[in-house]
Amino acid sequence: MSKIKVEKNPSPARLQELGVTRWPIWTKEASEFPWTYDDQETCYLLEGEVTVTCPDGETASFGKGDLVTFPEGLSCTWKISKDVRKHYKFG
Repeated sequence: MSKIKVEKNPSPARLQELGVTRWPIWTKEASEFPWTYDDQETCYLLEGEVTVTCPDGETASFGKGDLVTFPEGLSCTWKISKDVRKHYKFG
């Protein structure tokens, strides 16, 4: 069972239900870095392409139009291949 949940092209109704357009926006250039989630994060990619790799070898790839949920406590490495612009929400 994947720890990272990727919803490909969620419906406008789903995005509206979550209030995605009211979430802050985060941007990051193409890069690679480690990250640990202190809280659950849900994000919606407006731009970019990312592959996340967990220590156990699990990977998740996602990009523009995807809604992604990361569980609290997850450690992983982000590899951004195309600059990212995303809405995000913790908790």
